[in-house]
Amino acid sequence: MPGSDLALLRDAAAAAGRIATRHFRQGPQIWDKGGGHGPVTEADLEIDRMLRADLLAARPGYGWLSEETDDDTRRLGARRLFIVDPIDGTRAFIDGQRAFAHALAVVEDGRVTAGVVCLPLMDKLYEAELGGGGRLNGRPIRASDRAELDGADILAGRPQLAPELWPGGVPKVTRHHRPSLAYRLCLVAEGRFDGMVTLRPSWEWDIAAGALILSEAGARVTDRFGAPLRFNEPDPRHPGLVAGAPAVHAGLLARLR
Repeated sequence: MPGSDLALLRDAAAAAGRIATRHFRQGPQIWDKGGGHGPVTEADLEIDRMLRADLLAARPGYGWLSEETDDDTRRLGARRLFIVDPIDGTRAFIDGQRAFAHALAVVEDGRVTAGVVCLPLMDKLYEAELGGGGRLNGRPIRASDRAELDGADILAGRPQLAPELWPGGVPKVTRHHRPSLAYRLCLVAEGRFDGMVTLRPSWEWDIAAGALILSEAGARVTDRFGAPLRFNEPDPRHPGLVAGAPAVHAGLLARLR
């Protein structure tokens, strides 16, 4: 009898962490992917190969979507699939910063059913199963219960708070930033920040695992227009992302409209 998808993802994330740790600050080879897609390292590619081999061997009927694998439209016919980012925060990894993550998810019929975000050099493992709550290193986590937007601690890149992006006025919040989008979602899930926003197109592999962990911890997460997130779409990008405590999420959406 095979183990759960969550246990499989947990083991795979640990293996990814061992590969990343071996390459960290060791001058890995780096290439530019072109087209504005940023850099990729030999660590990203080695982790991608390992994850694809191990996960699909364990679940041969599942589809596959990864940042570092050429997209195959056959995934659209799969009821279940893996969505992974071998290293989320590759630039941080290259710069020798520890706040990079491995983000792994299982999606069934468009919904994330299991997700893991692992930060191996920070000893953090966030995880969730649909309906089972969010956890950090095995302990339950809960999102902020902040009741208003003004004064909230929000994770966002500086350009995301440009006045022209906020028809309702730039929210009066304290801005913070972390390099990994998956990590930002998880920081909101554990209540260390009240919300996060990115108004740039967001790839499914960056957000699938973190979105489940965050929602299971009691926060709200939608695209920038307030629409629910569905995964395994023909174009694996969402039009931005807004997440946070329910009142903070609602306040952010109101300012965007």
